[in-house]
Amino acid sequence: MKIALAGNPNSGKTTLFNAITGKTEKVGNWAGVTVEKKVADLKKKYSVKGEEITIVDLPGAYSISPFTGEEAITRDFVLEEKPDVIINIVDGANISRSLFFTTQLLELGIPVVIALNKSDVVSRRGDILDTQALSKALNCKVIPTTATSEAGLAQLINEVVKTGKEKKGQIAPIFKGIDSKDSDVARQKFVDGIINKCLVKKKDASKVTFSDKVDRIVAHKWLGLPIFFAIMWAVFSFSIEGLGGFLSGYFNDVLFGEIVPNAANSFFEGLGVSPLLQALIVDGAIGGVGAVIGFLPLIMVLFFCLSLLEDCGYMARVAVVMDRFFKKIGLSGKSIIPMIVGSGCAIPGVMATRTIEDINEKRMTTILTPFVPCGAKLPIIALFAAVFFPDATWVGPSMYIIAIVMIVIGGLLLKKIFVWENTSSFILELPEYKIPSLSHALVQMFDKAKGFIYKATTIILVCNTLVWFAQAYSWGLQPVDDQSLSILASLGRIIAPILIPLGFVGWQLAAAAITGFIAKENVVATFAVLLAVTSEEALHLPGGTLTEFFNPVTAFAFLAFNLFTPPCFAAMGAMNSEMGSKKWFFKGIAFQFGVGYVLAMLITQIGSLIVYGTPAVGFVPAIIITIAVVTYLVFTIKKADAKRQNLGVDVEC
Repeated sequence: MKIALAGNPNSGKTTLFNAITGKTEKVGNWAGVTVEKKVADLKKKYSVKGEEITIVDLPGAYSISPFTGEEAITRDFVLEEKPDVIINIVDGANISRSLFFTTQLLELGIPVVIALNKSDVVSRRGDILDTQALSKALNCKVIPTTATSEAGLAQLINEVVKTGKEKKGQIAPIFKGIDSKDSDVARQKFVDGIINKCLVKKKDASKVTFSDKVDRIVAHKWLGLPIFFAIMWAVFSFSIEGLGGFLSGYFNDVLFGEIVPNAANSFFEGLGVSPLLQALIVDGAIGGVGAVIGFLPLIMVLFFCLSLLEDCGYMARVAVVMDRFFKKIGLSGKSIIPMIVGSGCAIPGVMATRTIEDINEKRMTTILTPFVPCGAKLPIIALFAAVFFPDATWVGPSMYIIAIVMIVIGGLLLKKIFVWENTSSFILELPEYKIPSLSHALVQMFDKAKGFIYKATTIILVCNTLVWFAQAYSWGLQPVDDQSLSILASLGRIIAPILIPLGFVGWQLAAAAITGFIAKENVVATFAVLLAVTSEEALHLPGGTLTEFFNPVTAFAFLAFNLFTPPCFAAMGAMNSEMGSKKWFFKGIAFQFGVGYVLAMLITQIGSLIVYGTPAVGFVPAIIITIAVVTYLVFTIKKADAKRQNLGVDVEC
C-alpha cells in the first residue's frame, strides 16, 4: 500500500513522516524544507499485519494548482502515481488555511484521511474543535494527532489502512461557485463556513500574545539584527570555545592523539605488519580521519543548539528580519531560508533555492548560499582558532559575520553586473514560540554526527590514503625521505604560485587547498597527514607545527580562503542542477573563487601592514591583481548600467 503525505508547508508533515518511518529528514518552521518527495517504509511500531506500507512525504503545497516547483512535484505525484490513500496533514493552528487544500484533494477521487496535527496547540489555546462535525462536513475521517509526541499516530495509521482496503474515494463536498471564475473565493467561503460551525475559539484574536510581545523585540527592524548576532555569537562560542571545544580537545589529545594510534601500532607490530603498511594505515588513514573526527563533539554541540533555536520558532523570525536588508541587494527573506539550511550542509541549502520563483533571485541565492560556513568547514575554523587564537572567542563567530557581509557585497555586485531586478515578494506565517523538543534536537544532532562520520570514513579516508601515498612516493613509485621530492609536492608546486599574492608560501598549503575542493574537511586531514610525518606534536596545539607556514594574519586569511571559495564537488553538483544553465554555473563558480581569493588577499596584505607594519609576501602582485579587479568591476558595472538604461530597467541599489 502506498500512502502519500500531503499538506501545507509548516503543517508538521515531515515531523509526522519521521515519526511513522523512523527517518530523520530535515524539519523546519518555514516553507521549502521539503523540496522533493521522500520515500520510506512504515516503522514496525505502526506496521499492520499482512500489509507492506510505503510512505511518501510530498513537498508542502497550498493548492493543487502549482505556483512553485515543489507544488508541481506534489500535484504530479498525486495525479500520476495515484497513491492508495492520501493523509492530508491539516495544521491545527491554521485550520482555515489548510482546509482549502483539503477540499481540492477530496475532489481527486483518491481516499483521504485528515490528520489534524498540532492538536496540542488547539488545546493550549482553549479552542474547541468538533472533529465529528468536521468529518461529516468533509465526508472523510478526521484524526487528531500531535506528531512531535506521536499522539494519535497509531489510530491514524489504522484508519488509513482501513480506508485504503475499501478502495473507494469519498464523495467530495459540494459548494456553490465551483464552476465560476471566482471558484477559489467560493471555496474559501465554503471552508470558512465549515470552520464557523466546527470551531469555537476561546482566544481573543485582538489580544496581544506572548509571541507578539517577544516579536516586538527579536523581530524589531533595528534590534533584530544585533540580537541575531548576539545569539549566534553565544551559540558558536559555547560550541567552539565551551563544551564542544572541551570535548574536542579530549578527542584530539587523548583519543586520537594517544589511545587509538598507540593501540593500532601495538596491534600491527604484534602481527608483524611491514613498517610501510603500518605507516600508511596509522599515519595516513587513522591520522587523517582522526584529525577530522576529533572535532565531532564540537559539531554535535553546535547542531544541537541550532536545532533548539529552529524548533522554538526563532529562526523563522530571522528570515523576517533579513528580508528588509536582502531586498536592498536583489534578494528577499526567501533567500535566508536556504542559507540557514546550508549552515548544516551546502547541498540541501542549494537545493532549497528551488522554492524561489524569481529566476534571478534563485541564481543569486544559489551562488551566495555556499558562503555560509557549513558543518564541513567547522573543523577548519576550530583548528586554526585553536592553533593561532587559543584565548579568543571571536574567531568562529567572525566567520559567520564575514559571511553575511560577503553575501551583502556579493549580492550588490551580482545585481550591478548582471542587471537583475527582484520581482518576488516574501510572505511568511510566523509560528508561535514553543519550548523546543530536546528529543528532536538530539535526533538531529546524532543524524548530523552519523553523516559526518560516514563522510570521514569514506571520502576523507580514501582521499587521505592517497595523500599519504602521494607525499611518500615519487613519480617513479620510489619511497622518498624528503617530502619535497614527492608526487604531492610536484602537484602542489603547480598551484603554489597562484597563492603567493595571498601570502601563502609552500606546496603543502596548495595541496591542502586542492583536497579541500573534494571535501572541506580534507584541509584539516591533509595537514594532519603531511605534518605528522615531520613532527610528533598534535596538529591542533597552540603554536604547533602549523606556525611554520602561517602567522595569525595569514592563518586568518587561509581560513577565509577555504571558507569563501567554491564549496565541495557535491555542492557544486547541486549548484549545477539548480542553476539549470552551464553558463550560469561556471559564472557562479568563478564569482565564488574571485570573492574568496580577493578576500584572503586583502586580509593578508592589509592585515600585515596594520599588525606587523610591513607588507606580506606577494605584496607587489597583490597590488597588480587589485588594480585589475577594480578596473574589471568598474568597466563591467558601467557596461551593465548602459544596458540597464537601454532596457529601461530601474534597479534600486
